[in-house]
Amino acid sequence: MYRDIMHKQAPPKATLNKWLTSYSSSKKGYGHILLEQIVPGDATIREGLRPYFESAHSDAREYFHAYAGMSLHPDAGAPGCNAKYPNCLPPKARRGVFGEVMSGLMTEALDFVGNHEWIVPVFLFRNQEDARQYIYVLSRDPARKREVLGRKGDDFIGIVVNDDGAVTRFIAGEAKWRKKWIPSVLDDVMLGTKIEVPKKSGNLVHDGKGVWFEINRALDVPIGVKQLQDILQELAPDEYANVILSLDKIQQLQNPAPSERTDLILLVGGSAAGRGEGEPLLEWETKPSQHQKNRDLQVVEIILSDGDALIDALYDSLWP
Repeated sequence: MYRDIMHKQAPPKATLNKWLTSYSSSKKGYGHILLEQIVPGDATIREGLRPYFESAHSDAREYFHAYAGMSLHPDAGAPGCNAKYPNCLPPKARRGVFGEVMSGLMTEALDFVGNHEWIVPVFLFRNQEDARQYIYVLSRDPARKREVLGRKGDDFIGIVVNDDGAVTRFIAGEAKWRKKWIPSVLDDVMLGTKIEVPKKSGNLVHDGKGVWFEINRALDVPIGVKQLQDILQELAPDEYANVILSLDKIQQLQNPAPSERTDLILLVGGSAAGRGEGEPLLEWETKPSQHQKNRDLQVVEIILSDGDALIDALYDSLWP
């Protein structure tokens, strides 16, 4: 039998303060936080992060292991021991989920634009269909290692709940990992990959389908809200009864209850050569003009000197 586990681990603020230094600014409708690594991501830092990451992945771990017919904590040599989630995820997928967990962690740990009190009841990793299939197959054929496809939609949704237990605001957005945030990589991520226009002209322009495109076309009430509601209904219907009811009202097609959304962009990875201390990737004094929605925007940039090693060691260490 599998236990229903909600995400209830507090963010490790002491570890963050030891690991990263912060440069923050906030104007009406726009917040920007730059975090730079100041100590190595060693075993002490990883151990500080581990409980939060285990909590973030707990629901999906139970869900995927049950689907594959695996024990929740298979012993060495037992069936499925090679396919434990999220330990078995390949490198690219690990970096993707690392960014999503960091989105939730930073939302709960830091003061974002608007100074709202954010709650992350559960992460939505169980909806990664390709990861579920990957674990099912890998548990039966250890040779079937491959990269895991990403998915459309949100893996992380934060909510603000008022005194009546009703949801009044969501936070969702985009989390991106890159090994080195050199200017050309940043432009490709934010503005889309370059294409030749017109064809055979040699003129390369961004296709306009990067992070700004995704943020600007995102629904005010994203599909992740429905997925969050479904998980709450399954795992904690009594504890979150008022939240579930308010989400019903917010998602009505006719006369929905009012709610607001904060957009989040989290960029994490290594620094470009020559980048100065405290130098941000995106505009910090005013909201970037590419953000075209009448919604609050929060940008978080995390610059790591040993991110690859930290991510792999951290994910290897989960549920030792």
